[in-house]
Amino acid sequence: MPEFQLSAELRGHEKDVRCVIFPSPDFVISGSRDSTTVLWRKPTVPAGHPPKFTKSNTIPANHYVNSLAYQPPSNSSCPEGLLVRGGGDHLIEINNPAAPEDNHKRLLVGHSGNVCALDVAGDGSYLVSGSWDGKAIVWSTKAWEPVLSLEHSEETKAVWAVLSYSKDVVITACADTYIRIFRISPSEGSFQQVAAQRSLKTDDVVRALCRFPVGGPTHPTRADFASAGNDSIIRLWKIDGTQVASLYGHESFIYSLACLPTGELVSSGEDRTVRIWKDRECVQTITLPAISVWQVAVCQANGDIAAATSDHVVRIFTRSPERVAEPDAISDFDAAVQQSQVKGNTIDRKNLKTKEWLTTAKGEKHQQVVLVSESDGSIAAYQWSEVTNKWDLLGTVVDSAEAAGDHKKVEYQGKEYDFVFDVDTEDGKPPHKLPYNLGEDTYQAATKFLNENNLPISYLEAVAQFIRENTAGAQQSVPSTPARPASPNSKAPTPATRFLPHTEYLAITSTNLGPAFRRLKEFNQDHIKAGNKHIAMNPDDLARLESMISGLLEPPKSPIPPESTQIVLRLLTQWPYRTRLPLLDVLRCMAARPGLASFPNTAIVALRSALNPKQFTDPGDTLPQLAPDDVNWKEINPHNLMMALRTVANLFSQPEGRAAVAKEAGTVIDLMGQAVGIDGQEPFSPENVNVQVALITTAFNYACLAYNERQRGIDATLLSKLLRIGATIIRHQKDNEVLFRAVMTIGMVIASGGPATQLVSQSELQDVARQAQGKTQDTRVHGVLRECKKLLGN
Repeated sequence: MPEFQLSAELRGHEKDVRCVIFPSPDFVISGSRDSTTVLWRKPTVPAGHPPKFTKSNTIPANHYVNSLAYQPPSNSSCPEGLLVRGGGDHLIEINNPAAPEDNHKRLLVGHSGNVCALDVAGDGSYLVSGSWDGKAIVWSTKAWEPVLSLEHSEETKAVWAVLSYSKDVVITACADTYIRIFRISPSEGSFQQVAAQRSLKTDDVVRALCRFPVGGPTHPTRADFASAGNDSIIRLWKIDGTQVASLYGHESFIYSLACLPTGELVSSGEDRTVRIWKDRECVQTITLPAISVWQVAVCQANGDIAAATSDHVVRIFTRSPERVAEPDAISDFDAAVQQSQVKGNTIDRKNLKTKEWLTTAKGEKHQQVVLVSESDGSIAAYQWSEVTNKWDLLGTVVDSAEAAGDHKKVEYQGKEYDFVFDVDTEDGKPPHKLPYNLGEDTYQAATKFLNENNLPISYLEAVAQFIRENTAGAQQSVPSTPARPASPNSKAPTPATRFLPHTEYLAITSTNLGPAFRRLKEFNQDHIKAGNKHIAMNPDDLARLESMISGLLEPPKSPIPPESTQIVLRLLTQWPYRTRLPLLDVLRCMAARPGLASFPNTAIVALRSALNPKQFTDPGDTLPQLAPDDVNWKEINPHNLMMALRTVANLFSQPEGRAAVAKEAGTVIDLMGQAVGIDGQEPFSPENVNVQVALITTAFNYACLAYNERQRGIDATLLSKLLRIGATIIRHQKDNEVLFRAVMTIGMVIASGGPATQLVSQSELQDVARQAQGKTQDTRVHGVLRECKKLLGN
């Protein structure tokens, strides 16, 4: 059997290509964290020439695109077939892949987390989806309605892969290390839960599933399907749950599996490789010039492979001589692979390029790689693209001295740290920076990191373990420090884990405003076309807003320009309700920056625009005119309220913002109380974890304000409501991060001392503790409750 060789490179995405499908020899579809899906077609070429795929259609998305599936035209009313895509906006879109943008056939709502896995049944009768919310849902493709919920435990954390094994069997792979096999019988008109028929335990997170062909070549092991994940092992299984083989060869996480028409397996992962497996042996390893090979897809008609990679490219590989790329293209590809594997101990740091050099210099040839000294002291590899005419980041090069622990202090955002780690917490996104000083409690550092990056608590153990493993040698030389009481002005966590008082305000500032600005421009153009120029932005307004949004992507250097704030607040009062979400997203990021002192009504405008579907003309209108009892919660978009509450929470980041939200404490706390149901009414959007995190983060910040600045007027009545908000959320919620922030809110009220300690009786605290402890094993929650008990003298 000949080896696979490069056939074509599909260039046009601006960021990681996270997913790819290869339904036909004539077209490929890719999805990227640049928030687009691209349809690539293969024009007719003369015989003997390699294929050249060209970009045929680009469909924008509201967020990162992380999963794709395809329903063939024989099973749909669309002659092009139907494209199914999911991503960071928690939605599943059904599209005609060749149609213009915003031409969704259907929009499926049911997940509350990133939709990271999709698969259409072989007969086209159903779709199955998996998400970070720990759910797997079966949807009818006839009515595009949910028909089954596949039961997973609360500890599942994420359903990383789903597989429609047959018309009545679905398999899921999860972050809790389990593979689950479900026997299903989907019927329209009802939505039922189905328990797993079998649960197969593995040693680590499972990320990929693949079915061996039915009716084709039988695998020598007689395996029915394969799985792979974080332990770098491919496991082969019978459908009855028997493991029949383990395949070893990958050196890091395995992200994807696919099956060739020959019955051979294809795998890809974090070790830069695509591997071909025959029987139990790896018969070919293809190394790519990218850190991550996120997904591989196989064209069943001709056996070619498509690989989606972190260097923004889709590459096609073939065994057919007539489809092999031109010699020059293969030579350039081989050179890029070699250059991308530069080792740290070969680097001459004195001759590295600078970031400034990248902004002016052009590459000498396509795929040229240069090494650049980053501002934080790390070394990165950049590759020149003749398609985009710019340098693209390939990844970080690790210096051997640093790997051995011989490192210097690293500067990050104006401070020096012993370590600044890159932590990859989300597929399809670049790593987050995790600063750490030796002697810090690893859980405290991990919690702070998760809070600052708006990441779920399910990552806490992994991040803390990551810190411990990567500082193990250095930690041994750090003298132990005795625990000391935290003071109200304490800013740095102590080696002993202590939660109360926590005097720093929480913000939700993770930023991806590219899709938001794109939607703003689209809505603005719609207003112009509809003759509503009086509420549309003029070219100068658009330019100011674009410049301001670009500044939000960088560490704060200067205050938000007043004219930019005026534009956003004006549009929030005048634009229709359905178009306000991207404006609120922008305002949420602005709120954490200095410069809003002259706009004390920012919080009011944000909440009013989220809670009142009607337009209003005066940004100075106050919320008492929109009393909490007058809010029609059934009309409210949860995402709008989430962004508005994030805006209020982020205003606590600056002194002028705290002064503004303190004045509106009564109104805001009353609204939050009604939203969570403190008086027995139905809570608002309790299943949406993002909404609940925004609610309790805002409540915590008010409790923190009451502790830090007692003169702000957060009186006993408002403190009592904050306690009831925390207790009610604990009663209704199960998410660990929501529970943690709820008990921290209660703890900060108690820590305020004086009359505040009289607001909580021993029996009430015991009741709260009993409910919280019964819902989570999170050590932080239990630790806060113990501290609350001590503060009350118990």
